[in-house]
Amino acid sequence: MTKKYELVLDDTISFWGWKLFRIRALISFGSVEVGDLGGYIEKEDNLSHDGNAWVYGNAWVYGNAKVSGNAKVYGNAKVYGNAEVWGNAWVYGNAKVSGNAKVYGNAKVYGNAEVWGNAWVYGNAKVSGNAKVYGNAKVYGNAEVWGNAWVYGNAKVSGNAKVYGNAEVWGNAKVYGNAEVWGNAKVSKLGDIIVFKNHWSSGRHFTYTKSNKMWKVGCFYGTGQELIEKAYRDSEKSGNYYKAYVDFVETLERLSEE
Repeated sequence: MTKKYELVLDDTISFWGWKLFRIRALISFGSVEVGDLGGYIEKEDNLSHDGNAWVYGNAWVYGNAKVSGNAKVYGNAKVYGNAEVWGNAWVYGNAKVSGNAKVYGNAKVYGNAEVWGNAWVYGNAKVSGNAKVYGNAKVYGNAEVWGNAWVYGNAKVSGNAKVYGNAEVWGNAKVYGNAEVWGNAKVSKLGDIIVFKNHWSSGRHFTYTKSNKMWKVGCFYGTGQELIEKAYRDSEKSGNYYKAYVDFVETLERLSEE
């Protein structure tokens, strides 16, 4: 096997008993040129010599963590524990991936986001901002989790779903399709969110979150009454339809409480 990098023995970082070494490319591959300095790893097991995987800048990879395939870890990102990053995945910014977490496919974890435990982030999924994904949670497809959102437990976020703001998704919850969980919404089970489709004009989906009784419709986020008022300002037709959906949900909730 041809080695694509070496450890730079006189450029190290020591902390809490760990010693990490800067890496230097021995050959050109991908976007890396021979002689380029990379980030820091503990040992060669942390970064595959196959593929175009690379650790850049001030990024750290250590413990039993592995970076392989065409994956990129850069910025001030840290990958450690038994975590694995592979495929075309990117971990960057101040992001941390640890524990037994897996990030792969075309997934991106960035900003101050953290992924740990047995969590998986894959497909075209994005986890960013101050978001946290942990436990046995899975974020995949084209799903996005950002802001201060948390996804944990056995929760799954998939499809084109979006979870952000201060929202929390946990338990055995599944947020999928075109659902959008915003603000301070809490989703832990079936029925905590309802997704509808605007079949009368735009064709877009809109979401109701039960915990905070809020509606997300395009750029709009607010109560049912606020949604109705806005819709009537747009047109009587739109107002009538949205009022029907708001009334339907409020009736369901009233019946469930009886």
